Amino acid sequence: MMETGPDLRTAGQARPGCPVSQVKDKLRRAGLRPTRQRICLGWLLFGKGDRHITADTLFDEAQRARVPLTLATVYNTLKQFTDAGLLRQIAVEGRKAYFDTDVTDHHHFLVDGEGELIDAPHTSAPLTVTDLPAAPAGYEIKRVDVIIRLRRRSGAPRRISGAQAP
Repeated sequence: MMETGPDLRTAGQARPGCPVSQVKDKLRRAGLRPTRQRICLGWLLFGKGDRHITADTLFDEAQRARVPLTLATVYNTLKQFTDAGLLRQIAVEGRKAYFDTDVTDHHHFLVDGEGELIDAPHTSAPLTVTDLPAAPAGYEIKRVDVIIRLRRRSGAPRRISGAQAP
């Protein structure tokens, strides 16, 4: 059965308690106007729990859900959501970026050759990164993102136990 997204004709007329209304509230709390495109992409992004997604994957999901958007709209909306603090952008290789719906401080595993980004388990002690270079004059270090690259062993399962995949 084909998944469909929210009806763009009625997305701006959501009822309290419905998923579309929850997305509208989330957008307003972040200071964003709940346009039809933002509501539809927010529904696709946040309706499945915490996950990692690329712009291309979100565009494909929107197409399957019959949400008429361009890839440029998806990129622009992901940037707006990131700037508003609703998403965390994680650059992994060159220009490839993932967007994480879990904006808390945490680290990731990247499965090389497969493009799978997975949350690293939270530990009781914070990860310590020592000997960081000094920030240039006039700047301060805001955050350190740690991406631990994995290589799947022959015969290893496709899913990592206890880790959250995209």
